[in-house]
Amino acid sequence: MQKLPKFSRHLLILPLLLTLAGCNLVVMSPSGDIAVQQRDLIIVSTVLMLLIIVPVIVLTLLFAWRYRRSNTTATYDPEWHHSTRLEVVIWSAPLAIIIALGAVTWISTHKLDPFRPLDRIDAERAIPADAKPLTVEVVALDWKWLFFYPELGIATVNEMAAPVDVPISFRITSSSVMNSFYVPALAGQIYAMPGMETRLHAVINKEGVFDGFSANYSGAGFSHMRFKFHGVDQQGFDQWVAQVKEKGTALNRDTYLKLERPSEREPVRYFASVDKNLFNAILNMCAAPGKMCMNEMMHIDMMGGGGKESAENREKLRYDDRHTGQTGGEQGAPAAESHDAIETKPADATNGKAGDTQTMPGMVHDGHAMPGMDHGTGGDAAPAQQNNN
Repeated sequence: MQKLPKFSRHLLILPLLLTLAGCNLVVMSPSGDIAVQQRDLIIVSTVLMLLIIVPVIVLTLLFAWRYRRSNTTATYDPEWHHSTRLEVVIWSAPLAIIIALGAVTWISTHKLDPFRPLDRIDAERAIPADAKPLTVEVVALDWKWLFFYPELGIATVNEMAAPVDVPISFRITSSSVMNSFYVPALAGQIYAMPGMETRLHAVINKEGVFDGFSANYSGAGFSHMRFKFHGVDQQGFDQWVAQVKEKGTALNRDTYLKLERPSEREPVRYFASVDKNLFNAILNMCAAPGKMCMNEMMHIDMMGGGGKESAENREKLRYDDRHTGQTGGEQGAPAAESHDAIETKPADATNGKAGDTQTMPGMVHDGHAMPGMDHGTGGDAAPAQQNNN
């Protein structure tokens, strides 16, 4: 068989390139104000960098052409070694770009802080003084998403909804390994980690059904860890809530422990009633019977330890074998973890009672808790004892 000419072989690549025409560039065409601001930041940063990159490429090609070997009319000066004017241009332009990028980064880092409550609905509308954010508590499971609506007393799996132009306050955690909560049309990705709480404030400005998924590899079922985000008007949201309450079942501790087991391609589920303390128990890694909550353990540490008697708490603190089939009927192996940086919610140091938030001593700097030290409530106060040994 005669070989195809080289040019013809290259043409075979074109059909593969044409498949890219169907890509959904949602990051550059978002439907939420936070995502829009992030899109604008990408564009501004790219343009600023191209102000250096494009001239350098053009001048490189120009110099190569002008001072080619066959061009005998080009100036030949083997003794040239310095030009103050050229040095000023070479160094001042990049310096100006760096200063501009630094200013943009500084402003946007604070303005788009995921913990910062929204101050506007979009570029033309501020948040009304009487506006109340919709609170959504997010739990990354293996390999599905669990959403709590604490103010409405409902929960869903692999589906969530929010009314258009209403601020959304997300509280995000994970049941086992690190994941990343990401709805490109709404806002940037935020990490979810076990025993820690991250925050995200966002708003959806257009009606539609948008894709959400985990942007951080977390094991075998990662590819199917997706959900649908419905942006609807207030009437549509009320109808969705009514549908959840009509078709949903009860979500208690036993139901959650079964749901928590690793599974793939999990269908949408509705829960019409929810154990009000369940999210905080998940956050503090004590949803399974007999486990000590993280905030209780931190209270014991803050009090100086439990002394020799604390040996009885050993089994209550075994969190690293949660899916080995040894406790609570759980089974399966934990998925691989990632070690990317996360942002965590500043916490207040309290006395360790149920319903309080705990902060490790020495972990507060300039009024902010150190990353990873925010834990919600979960259970009664721990049987802490002062360590006098």
